[in-house]
Amino acid sequence: METPKNSIQFKVYAKYALFTDPITKIGGEKCSYQIPTYEALKGICKSIYWKPTFIWHIDKVRVIKKIQTQTKGVKPIKLSGGNDLAIYTYLKDVEYQVLAHFEWNVHRPELEQDRNDGKHYQIALRMLNKGGRQDIFLGTRECQGYVEPCTFGEGEGFYDNIDELAFGLMFHSFGYPDETGNDMLITRLWKPVMRNGIIEFSHVDDPSNIIKEVRPMKPKIFNPNKNIKITEN
Repeated sequence: METPKNSIQFKVYAKYALFTDPITKIGGEKCSYQIPTYEALKGICKSIYWKPTFIWHIDKVRVIKKIQTQTKGVKPIKLSGGNDLAIYTYLKDVEYQVLAHFEWNVHRPELEQDRNDGKHYQIALRMLNKGGRQDIFLGTRECQGYVEPCTFGEGEGFYDNIDELAFGLMFHSFGYPDETGNDMLITRLWKPVMRNGIIEFSHVDDPSNIIKEVRPMKPKIFNPNKNIKITEN
C-alpha cells in the first residue's frame, strides 16, 4: 500500500529519556512517565522537519524495549540562583517506533501558498534519512536521541504479547494559539492504553481529552519571504 504524502514512520532510540508532567518542570525531583507523551513525540517530529505551514500529529507509538528506570543525582539550577540537589528518575535504554502525519495549519491563511504536500513530504523524508534537522532529544535536552526510517510494526517488541496495559491520567499535549485559533494556551490530558505494545493517541480535537486553560497567549505573526521563506520545492 502506498504511503500517503503526509505520513512518516521512524524509529527513535536513546540511552535515557525523561517524559515528565509539565507541572514538575519548575524544579525539584523529577520522575519520568513510563511512556512517551504525544507532545514529546511531536517535538521529535518538529526536530526532523517543521514549518508553521503545517502541524504534526502523532498517530501511534510502539514500545520496543522493556520499560526500565534509573535514578541519578543531579544539581539543577534554582530559580533564586545557584544549584540545588535533586534525584531524577529516567527511563533507560529506550526504543520506539512512531507513526505520524502532518495536516495544514488552517489558522495560518497567510501561508496558504506554501501548502504543497509533495514538497514538504519529500523534505521530511530527506531530513529523516539524515537524522533530523535539529538535535533529537527525548523529553529533556540531556536525553540525546537518534532517529532513522523504519516500517512501523516490523521486528519484535517486548510487549507484543501483552494484551493491555493502562497508564492512568497523563499529560497529552499543549494547544498553542497558532494551532487552535484561540488566544489561550491550553493543556490536554488523557488516559492512554497500550495494546500489544502499541499506543494509539487520541487526536488533539478528540472530545474525550480533558482540557485545562493555562494562560492567555498570542500567536506569532509570519510574513511570507520576510520572516519565513516560501520556496517552490
